[in-house]
Amino acid sequence: MPKSSKITDDDLVTGDEILVTKEGLKRLKDELDHLKTTRRQEVAQRLKEAISYGDLSENAEYEEAKNEQAFIEGRIIELEQKIKNAKIIADKKMIMSGKAADIGSTVTVRNKTDRDEPQEFTIVGSTEADPVEHKISNESPIGKALLGAQKGDNLDVDTPSGIIKYEVLKVA
Repeated sequence: MPKSSKITDDDLVTGDEILVTKEGLKRLKDELDHLKTTRRQEVAQRLKEAISYGDLSENAEYEEAKNEQAFIEGRIIELEQKIKNAKIIADKKMIMSGKAADIGSTVTVRNKTDRDEPQEFTIVGSTEADPVEHKISNESPIGKALLGAQKGDNLDVDTPSGIIKYEVLKVA
């Protein structure tokens, strides 16, 4: 029996694997570099200044700088882990022969319930999801529903705000 080329949930996450585009990985690396170089130094300087004010037990600036330092160090650890486990989406076998939606695809849909203007969504890994830029996670209700969809498909998507009926207009 021929093996399906559709990416399944088992293919998406293996252990701690994080799916990202090349651009998404670059953004993660850029943020990590900024935190390690610029932000660490800024917070260290703020801590040094706050310590110079004396009594640390009632020093709000010191407490704030310590909290910010803890946040930055936590974010650095998180980013290092994501980068270490990053899997570039382009390395996956995408099913473009049938023009079925997959991670990395841009899908144009029309909300049949509201008869809204067509919307474009790019399906990305959860790390890169950004609703403002219409980048939706493959793990979101709409992202899951769009995976494998083809032009002309009608989808009923169960979202937190209720069922939304979409018609797939284009897959690129």
